[in-house]
Amino acid sequence: MSDDVILNKIESLRRCVMRVEDKTPEDVTELIEDIDLQDIIVLNLERAVQLCVDIGLQIIGKLNLSVPDNMGDTFRVLADENIISPDNADALMHAVGFRNTAVHAYQQIDWNIVYVIITEHLENFRNFVRSVLTFLDKEAEAD
Repeated sequence: MSDDVILNKIESLRRCVMRVEDKTPEDVTELIEDIDLQDIIVLNLERAVQLCVDIGLQIIGKLNLSVPDNMGDTFRVLADENIISPDNADALMHAVGFRNTAVHAYQQIDWNIVYVIITEHLENFRNFVRSVLTFLDKEAEAD
C-alpha cells in the first residue's frame, strides 16, 4: 500500500492544527462570545481527530491488523504496536470523546474546556504525526 494516502492525511492534519492555532484567541471570553470563531475551531478540531483516526486505520490496514471496534481503540492498537506512545494514545482517545461531543451535542460544548485543548493540547497531534513519520521511515528502511 502506498504511503501517499497517509502523507496526504498528515498534511491535512497539519493544516487543521495550524488553522486552530491561527484562530486561537487571547482569552476564553473571546471564544465564548464569538460563534464564528467557535465554528472554525471546533470544525478543525473535529477534522484533526478524524484525520488521526483515518491515519491510524491506514496503518492498521498496512500491518494487516484487526480493525478496532471504535475510533478510540485505533490509538490503543497503535500504542500496542509501539507506533505511538501510550500517553499519546490516551490523549487521542480523549480527543475522540471531544469529537463525539462536538459532532453529536454541539450545544453542550464547554468552551472553557475547548480553550484548554487549543492552548495546551495541540502538541498531541504533533506527537502523533512525528510517531507516524518515524514508523513510515522504519518501514521504508525495512523494504
